[in-house]
Amino acid sequence: MTSPVAAPGHTFVKGHGTGNDFLLYADPEGAAPLSTSEVAALADRHTGIGADGVIRAVRSAAITEGADRATGREPAALWFMDYLNADGSVAEMCGNGIRVFVAFLRHAGLLALDDGDTVQVATRAGVLGVRREGRDYAADLGRWSAPGGDAALAQGFDASVGVAGLDEPRPGLRLDLPNPHTVIALEDTEQLEVLDLTRAPIVDPAPARGTNVEFVVPLGDREVDIVDSAGAVVGSKTVGVVRMRVYERGVGETLSCGTGACAAALAVRNWFGEGAPQEWIVQVPGGELRVRMLADDHVELAGPAELVGTVTTL
Repeated sequence: MTSPVAAPGHTFVKGHGTGNDFLLYADPEGAAPLSTSEVAALADRHTGIGADGVIRAVRSAAITEGADRATGREPAALWFMDYLNADGSVAEMCGNGIRVFVAFLRHAGLLALDDGDTVQVATRAGVLGVRREGRDYAADLGRWSAPGGDAALAQGFDASVGVAGLDEPRPGLRLDLPNPHTVIALEDTEQLEVLDLTRAPIVDPAPARGTNVEFVVPLGDREVDIVDSAGAVVGSKTVGVVRMRVYERGVGETLSCGTGACAAALAVRNWFGEGAPQEWIVQVPGGELRVRMLADDHVELAGPAELVGTVTTL
């Protein structure tokens, strides 16, 4: 005997970016939104299908949130990424999700995108460009900001975070991308590994919108090859390296968080000060992500997007 699952008869594609996994479905005309309870039931890893979030592909013109952001832009953002956390709550953005979203559009025949080309995607964070890089994708996530302003950046922190596994609260730096993040530096990878993220960290002051919490260990820098479009090595560059674990609001600990990786790189770059690298490799439990600082306080996130299967609820 089967157990009833929310949204019976819906077909979803399961995908992930460095282990941050999603259920995606196409709803071009915006006629089939899921309720908060349906999303939570689908994302449940024991009684549902299981995912960190659910992503709906809607034509921007068919939904007010998309039309408001995409109207009058050139090139047009034809698709809106409607992203919901595993508990059904709304999220402003998802850095891993937007890459998987574009891979899904291509798989579903809703988008043609040649290698090296960029597509504009409407999100609750605005219209963002996603560039195809072979099997990977790179997304300009727009401008980042620090809620505490220049004073917080100069001091290096503007919050206190307590978590099981540490003997006392640690200072954290709040950053918005535009979803909220709080980044905490730890001394070594052993300290990172003993954290208990089965419970939400305690952040003070308590953020009104909640916050993702990133625990990071800076690992210095490394030299990497610069490769041209033909695959030839034409030089080298210095990139920073940081290791991260994350507790995501509305989800819990995840194997990766794209905007969290950007927040981690931005925070460590700020702590390092003048001369810090402009590009970073962020190691997460699910793999590696690449973060690059762009002009006008924009930040780019690059990494894989994998589609693994299709499932239809009964």
